Amino acid sequence: MSVATARYSKTLVVIHWVTALAVLGAWLTAEGGREVVRNPPLLHFWLGLAVLVLVVPRLILRLVEPAPDGGPQHGWLAIGAKIGHGLLYLLLTALPITGWYAASRMGVSVSFLGLHLPSIAAPVQGRPGVIAELHENGGTFILILAGLHALMAIWHQFVMRDGTLRRMSLR
Repeated sequence: MSVATARYSKTLVVIHWVTALAVLGAWLTAEGGREVVRNPPLLHFWLGLAVLVLVVPRLILRLVEPAPDGGPQHGWLAIGAKIGHGLLYLLLTALPITGWYAASRMGVSVSFLGLHLPSIAAPVQGRPGVIAELHENGGTFILILAGLHALMAIWHQFVMRDGTLRRMSLR
């Protein structure tokens, strides 16, 4: 294994952990229902949009930087890892967009870092629709998936002893 691919880059590691904290924070600050119109969870919106902003350089870095060699992957482990990572990237992109959509449907103004974001859907009275429901359920699903991701990393580190956690650390 070459030194160049022994670990992920420091930039990718920082983006990974900041994204993980933003996802957890967004989930913890989530509120549902029409009360969001009267008292918008601005921290939730900000954290969700931060996830969207972070996923772009993260995807670019993953495309241009080789992943560290994790050793041989066997059958279902390799397939499961690809599916799990693909779902995480899909949710890291889709959840902030569906949240923005749901806020737009409820007529809630969204801003990020001082920029007022345009509505991406017309406001409605009553329920904001199925996309908002997908957003709520997706938020729980990404947390479950991230938990499984963490458990697999721990399993790789301590059962397979392949240095997985070392590759995603700053040391």
